[in-house]
Amino acid sequence: MSLFEHLGEFRRRLIYVLIVLIIGMIIGLLLADPAYNYLMKQEPVNGMSLHAFSLWDGIGMYMKFALVIALVLVLPFAAYQLWGFVKPALRLKEQRATLLYVPFVLIMFLIGLAFSYFVVFPLAFNFTTDVAKHLNLEETYGIMQYFSFMFNILIPISLLFELPIAIMFLTKLRILNPQRLRKMRRLSYFILIFIGVVVTPPDFVSDSLVAIPLILLYEVSVILSSMVYRKQQAADKAWEEEFEEEYEN
Repeated sequence: MSLFEHLGEFRRRLIYVLIVLIIGMIIGLLLADPAYNYLMKQEPVNGMSLHAFSLWDGIGMYMKFALVIALVLVLPFAAYQLWGFVKPALRLKEQRATLLYVPFVLIMFLIGLAFSYFVVFPLAFNFTTDVAKHLNLEETYGIMQYFSFMFNILIPISLLFELPIAIMFLTKLRILNPQRLRKMRRLSYFILIFIGVVVTPPDFVSDSLVAIPLILLYEVSVILSSMVYRKQQAADKAWEEEFEEEYEN
């Protein structure tokens, strides 16, 4: 295929992803009410009154729920479209191996969502409310402020949990390798710690509870990349030996 044909193929698959995103947003709007009612019965917001400070706050809340629910649907589909785009450049075994990554995209996103909601978000919320109580402030929270605060924590961390899948996929495409990842370790640690500090309250315990799992995810990614890389090296060596035998004969 020529460059323009590749761009046309990429554009077609991108349109498919956008269509699924729109469908996911519509489904998300339908599921926003039960999701909202469930979260309002959970700690730390259980029993707390949320207020609307703008006519758009209710609509904004629905759209935030719709986006998160749409991500659950669109991420594995987008991963499948990416696999379909690079599939012609892969060997048959590589095609089958990389296809197995697609369901793990959803699994890792859900794990990240659970970790950020049940671990990180309560820490961040309790820290901010404790500061307000220390200053003798009357706590009056808007619905948009509360859910923006929540989703600004949930979405970045959930997407970062895709790191092992992304690194394995890029290793399979021979774009990354474990040696390069080890050289990038210091920079990667800095970026992950920076993200952990940004999405959590400014205290050492909260920062550590986010930064340490992210660093562990990176190290797991390096190990998985090494496993993929070793298999590639073994396959290349076997192919070279087979080619040499055929050439000698």
